Amino acid sequence: MSVEITWWGHATATVRDSGVTVLTDPLFVRRLAHLRRRRGPVPTPDAAVADVALVSHLHADHLHLGSLVQLWPGTRLVVPYGAGRAVPGLRRVAAAGGLRVTEVRPGDEVTVGDLRIRAVPAAHDGRRLPFGPHRSPALGYVLRGEATTYFAGDTGLFDAMADAVGPCDVALLPVGGWGPYLGHGHLDAGRAAQALALLGARSAVPVHYGTYWPIGMDAVRPHEFHAPGDDFVRHAGRLAPDASVHRLGHGECVRLEPAR
Repeated sequence: MSVEITWWGHATATVRDSGVTVLTDPLFVRRLAHLRRRRGPVPTPDAAVADVALVSHLHADHLHLGSLVQLWPGTRLVVPYGAGRAVPGLRRVAAAGGLRVTEVRPGDEVTVGDLRIRAVPAAHDGRRLPFGPHRSPALGYVLRGEATTYFAGDTGLFDAMADAVGPCDVALLPVGGWGPYLGHGHLDAGRAAQALALLGARSAVPVHYGTYWPIGMDAVRPHEFHAPGDDFVRHAGRLAPDASVHRLGHGECVRLEPAR
């Protein structure tokens, strides 16, 4: 019994557990507005094959309509409550692609096969920027099957994080961003290590770094692009020494055994 995780870049990962394939925050493009994919190839079409795709919040680098179009017909798509109203194109894409959309709030659960997926809160502005007055919650997700895996989405540290998530075997934690400065509601490498210590997870995979960067800004604070993965390994070794950190390259996979 095990869980298998593949990191495709940014917040996009595949989690395989209990015979169910879960895709997080699909983003399959070389360029998004002022951002370009600076490291790692665009994922191959097989990366878009999943039983269920999870969207953590409505920012365009997490809910990307052009990437959702590539999902296989019949894929279950789990999105924050109000997404269909806040992002009108979502309904069109879902209808055209045969996607089955479920909107969830923190505490809601979705069952896919033998896997239970619970939405949990995140400390992040979940609005679809810069358009529209509607607000939707930013979410993380806890996947419970043979292992328990926490996908944090985008979040800052918050007091109730450990209670909201509960015990977990693996944590997919954001450790950086797509620009030289992180705004409010994000984890950097140090704060992500603090989160890992709070959660008590046995394993961690750093995500949301080292993939996209603003065009023309390669020389602006380049350490914020290159360093977060290694910095997270270093900080986690100090703050969560019992946890194993798996710093994956783009397209790399790790198989982890849950606690007995």
